[in-house]
Amino acid sequence: MAIVVNLDVMLARRKMRSRELAERVGITEQNISLLKSGKVRGVRFDTLAAICEVLQCQPGDLLEYRPGATPPDVEVGDA
Repeated sequence: MAIVVNLDVMLARRKMRSRELAERVGITEQNISLLKSGKVRGVRFDTLAAICEVLQCQPGDLLEYRPGATPPDVEVGDA
């Protein structure tokens, strides 16, 4: 089981670059990159809320459950 992050899809739909999202949310561009690649074990709710506010979307637009997918094995503290 795994949660798949569709952040890259939402960024493309909103015609926004990772750098702009990072600046507007207040996290590093590296953490945005890790989120996009799915190489995180968790994300803070306040960070998720900020991303949703900037992208004008719901958490379900960014996160998807796919049974049988391999979960990522990297943890980011401030993502």
